[in-house]
Amino acid sequence: MAENKNNKNEELKDEEIVIEPEVDNEQEETAQEEILDDENQEEVVADDDSQGEVPELTPEQKCEQLEAEIEKEKKEYLFLMADFDNYRKRTLQEKQDLIKNGGMKVLEGILPVVDDIERAIDAIAQGGDLDSLKEGVDLIHSKLLGFLKSNHVEPIESTGELFDTDFHEAVTTFPAPSEDQKGKVIDTVMKGYKINDKVLRHAKVVVGQ
Repeated sequence: MAENKNNKNEELKDEEIVIEPEVDNEQEETAQEEILDDENQEEVVADDDSQGEVPELTPEQKCEQLEAEIEKEKKEYLFLMADFDNYRKRTLQEKQDLIKNGGMKVLEGILPVVDDIERAIDAIAQGGDLDSLKEGVDLIHSKLLGFLKSNHVEPIESTGELFDTDFHEAVTTFPAPSEDQKGKVIDTVMKGYKINDKVLRHAKVVVGQ
């Protein structure tokens, strides 16, 4: 009996004991569901990618697209050119009208002075009083100067001023009566005028030397 027990124990030792792990059915199902979800998501992404792809244009389609863009740019260019040409013509016409009619207002203002001069000439012809004639001429002169001033025309100061080539034109020189008059204008032959600080006519003067 003892030998049989020993033999059985040796047989049990020689046999390999294999213990299979217990598997939780719920965990296994969850793992399988996650795998299926991942596969479905990959399929959806692949479908989205395939739908988002823009079909490549053929060479003929590209040429048609480029021709349409060129035609559009050409029409816009022609429109701008026509608009600019109209603007240029309008500006040129306005400039010509300004040159042609710009002096009308000035000439219109001179006409009353011309009327006064003609009346003075008639009075002289009729042998009018000399003092009255002189007074009339002074009034005409004052009116004319007032008209010039209203158009920003003013006389240039010359006699007694330092000679300035920007405003004066020396017609001759003359020995200065005193040292302090050297280099100054001692006489004005023809009065000069300026308009808006720009010389309209230089004053012709005699300069002390």
